[in-house]
Amino acid sequence: MAAKHLVVIGGSAAGPKAAAKARRLDPHAEITIVQQSPDLSMASCGYPYYVGGCFDDRNELLCTPTGVVRDAKFYANAKGIRALVRTRATSIDRKGHQVTCQDLGTGETLVLPYDKLVLATGATAVRPPVPGVELEGVTTLQSMQDADYLRRLRDEGRIRRAVVVGGGLIGVETCEALQLAGIGVTVVEMLPQILGFLDAELAALVRNHMLAKGAGVRTGEAVTAFVGTEGRLTGVALGNGEVLPCELAVVAVGVRPNSELAQAAGLPVGQRGGVLVNEYLQTADADIYAAGDCIEVLHLISGARVHAPLGDLANLQGRVAAQNAMEGNHARFPGTLQTGVCKVFAYAAGSTGLNERQAAAAGFATVSMLTAGPDKPGYMGANPLIIKMVAEQGTGRLLGVQCVGPGDASKRLAAAAMALHGRLTVTDLTVADLPYAPPFSPAIDNLIVAAHALENKMAGRLTGIAAAEVKRKVEAGEDLLLLDVRGQDEYELMRLGLGEVLIPLGALRRRLGELPADKGKEIICFCKISLRGYEAATLLQAHGWTNVKVLEGGLAAWPYPRG
Repeated sequence: MAAKHLVVIGGSAAGPKAAAKARRLDPHAEITIVQQSPDLSMASCGYPYYVGGCFDDRNELLCTPTGVVRDAKFYANAKGIRALVRTRATSIDRKGHQVTCQDLGTGETLVLPYDKLVLATGATAVRPPVPGVELEGVTTLQSMQDADYLRRLRDEGRIRRAVVVGGGLIGVETCEALQLAGIGVTVVEMLPQILGFLDAELAALVRNHMLAKGAGVRTGEAVTAFVGTEGRLTGVALGNGEVLPCELAVVAVGVRPNSELAQAAGLPVGQRGGVLVNEYLQTADADIYAAGDCIEVLHLISGARVHAPLGDLANLQGRVAAQNAMEGNHARFPGTLQTGVCKVFAYAAGSTGLNERQAAAAGFATVSMLTAGPDKPGYMGANPLIIKMVAEQGTGRLLGVQCVGPGDASKRLAAAAMALHGRLTVTDLTVADLPYAPPFSPAIDNLIVAAHALENKMAGRLTGIAAAEVKRKVEAGEDLLLLDVRGQDEYELMRLGLGEVLIPLGALRRRLGELPADKGKEIICFCKISLRGYEAATLLQAHGWTNVKVLEGGLAAWPYPRG
């Protein structure tokens, strides 16, 4: 029986994973990787940390866990896989089952036969069509070559000012990387907020943290031109006419799928430009699979097709594509929750599933709750976390979770992602059996606390109010009472500064007479995290006040200036 020929086009994440898995499944197959760049298996999510100087050896971005560089020689010797680097796949002959390639060094044309083909052509950074984008000093951070360029600039120490265009995940990570190098950085985002996977109130908290760390953040501003002299960048022009002086601009406004090769071969693509695949990652051609940043997949909550260019998904998809290419369709990739997390200076910021804005756009009637609290007991060195949980009204089905703060956000998001995979409800989460010990979490984990609070809200035991709504009411001059139930010492250290009344929770029972006689007056209770605020609200309700609300997240989650 003749050996099976597998060709994999693309050598970043999904492609090498597919090739390596295929080799484990079939020791006799002839497997070839075609890679346009000179590098293989690049850990692209590590680029900002290499640029920022968290480590100095670029080979660490290319190594196995044991420190061996995954180059063409490694694939040939360790795995029996031929890896053709600096080689571009130029066309696919589906009828003839062959791929035509060009060696970028010699210009030689190669024709590779295949029985099964895996497309893992990745994505390309979007460069905005504005004047000056070709100037020296304007770059992206999407390739190994980009990372090398920025690292060289960092090491030379000549750059003093930089602008990052785009406030998404890559943009904020790049901001931190450049700031670590002693470069003054301003992030410019066209949308009203950074980090679009977050709802506005959490994005504002992250923005405040970036400002506190010395970064500039400009939202709601469009870049209209890159300006320069003698071919070199000197500034970034904004829509309001302002020019931000800089010697470096990193464009991080997103990526587009590299689907041109697939389209030229007659394979259909989706509305977002990604190759269309089924749950087996099979394209419209039964012998061609696709994986990684070049495809569109289903969102597990909304049911919509999305482009989800995430490194972990690329590896998972590469494995599934290889299994099906080598053994027939049996492994499924059902879709994504677009779970992600990023480091922003001392903060983590992440989400899984849908935020409230996305859920509403997908047609869900939502209910949400924002909570704040320490990620472990105070005596174990706690750090705060802010969690927003979104559920479907009526059913209580969990739709999404967001988490920001200096605490351990990643493990809460991981648990939330599994809850979403299992289609759990908020009530299911209220009794989740999660691991507990003081070095790792409070006795009731932050995620479970968020579920408790949201369940209370859905049951009518708690009426929450968001910070944005409180701010709107105050600015509109509405008749309400802001009741701070912290201690006097806490009040002296930090206060809301909006005319609030301080009555510590321990004194509230005996000072109820100081509250408005009108039992229908709106009273908003809060403390640092609004746990005492909730207790105060239940006390007031028990004594006849009927319009009592709790400031969600308390002062810890208040994203606006305080008095």
